[in-house]
Amino acid sequence: MRRSTREKCIHGTFFTVALVSILILALICIFLFMEGAPIVKATSITDFLFGSEWYPTFDPPSFGILPLIVASILVTALSSLIAIPLGVMTAVYLAEIARPGVRAFFKPVIELLAALPSVVIGFFGMVVVAPFLQNYLDVWVGYNLFNASLMLAFMSVPTICSISEDAIYSVPRELKEASLALGSTHWQTIYRVILPASITGISTGTILGMSRAIGETMVVLMVAGGAAAIPTSIFDPVRPMPASIAAEMGETPYGSDHYHALFAIGIVLFVMTLLFNVVADYIAEKNKQIGSATL
Repeated sequence: MRRSTREKCIHGTFFTVALVSILILALICIFLFMEGAPIVKATSITDFLFGSEWYPTFDPPSFGILPLIVASILVTALSSLIAIPLGVMTAVYLAEIARPGVRAFFKPVIELLAALPSVVIGFFGMVVVAPFLQNYLDVWVGYNLFNASLMLAFMSVPTICSISEDAIYSVPRELKEASLALGSTHWQTIYRVILPASITGISTGTILGMSRAIGETMVVLMVAGGAAAIPTSIFDPVRPMPASIAAEMGETPYGSDHYHALFAIGIVLFVMTLLFNVVADYIAEKNKQIGSATL
């Protein structure tokens, strides 16, 4: 086979694979909107998004998902507050401070933690964290917003740490040596040179970690408490959107208003995740470091 023909075959193969992947994702999105859009026949968009009562099986039913939206936002925000500092600081330690032997031991362990099934983490939250909260913090119910956020943070830390550590470790050595040669301390070099140079990789790790938190289903289904109400405390039970979809879809009659409402929740979750990724990608691109001149 001639070289030009072989190149065309390779290009065609990659183009076909990419096109099929995009087409499948597009069909999933179209199916999601086709199944969720009919909910506007049962309730207005305003009542659906900002209604405070989620009673889809009552007569008459109520399809207000504001408590579910608030629960998803709070669980993601609180888990991010816990996971991002832990993940980035651990990455800095492994890449810049730890001895090579320590790094060689802990890096695979952290990557192994990222592979833990979410049901295992949820089970840990049920049998260990929930009783601990009730017995030692005098919380009236162990399945709550804080428990779910803590478990989601455990899930996100390995992803954030692993990707951030790779980004920090790959910063060119001449940048570090130039900073130290100018009289900077090790901490000043980390803060003023290494972190800005690796901000794109750190942002990517943060985005992936938070995306896992906002879309996670099993953990929030097991330890969030399942109460479709707006919480007044971090120890109140909540029901994020993925938990509602997972808990109710199996018992919902096909084609009913309840069925379409659950798909509409999926649309809201999709839009929130998309907006989050766009904003995070913009921030990462804005702070992208190209060469040492931008430091």
